[in-house]
Amino acid sequence: MRRNIPWIGGVAGVWLSASASAFSLPDWPPTLTLDHTLVQTSLLTRHFEPDPEHTNQQNLVSIELHNPERWLAGAAWFKNSFDQPTWYFYAGREFPLWQLTDEISVRAKLTGGLLRGYKDEYRDKIPLNHLEIAPALLPSIGVQWGRVESDLIVFGTAGVMITAGMRF
Repeated sequence: MRRNIPWIGGVAGVWLSASASAFSLPDWPPTLTLDHTLVQTSLLTRHFEPDPEHTNQQNLVSIELHNPERWLAGAAWFKNSFDQPTWYFYAGREFPLWQLTDEISVRAKLTGGLLRGYKDEYRDKIPLNHLEIAPALLPSIGVQWGRVESDLIVFGTAGVMITAGMRF
C-alpha cells in the first residue's frame, strides 16, 4: 500500500536548508584568490613497523598555496622510505577545529593527489603503483601559531611524519 505524505518533503527541505547554514558548506568551485603560501619541511618520521631498509630522514620540502576558503594546492619533494627521490602533487582542504587564542589554532587537513617515486624493487610497496604513479590520501592534524605551522601527517598504514613551516 502506497501513501502520500506531502509534509515529508517540506520537513526534509527545512532540515537540509538548516543543516547547510549550520555547517556553512563551502562554495564550489573554490576561488582562485591567494590568501597565503605555506613552505614546510619534515622534522621527524617514524614507521609503525620499522624495517632495516627504511630511512627516517625524508628531507621533505613542500609549498602550499591556500585560498581564503581554506582550499589548498601543493607540491612536495622528499626521500621516500627507501631513500628514493619522490614527488607528491596534491590538493585539499583545511578544517578548523579549535581557536585557542587569537594567535593559536588547531585544524585538520586532508590532501589527495599523485605520488611518484616508488620505483624498481620498491614499486609494489605502495598500493596502485603499477605505472610508478599512485594515488595518495593524507590526513593530518596541525597547529598554527602566528605564521608558524606544524602538522602530524599519517601516511597510510606505514607511519607518521611531523612537519613545520612558515606562512607568507
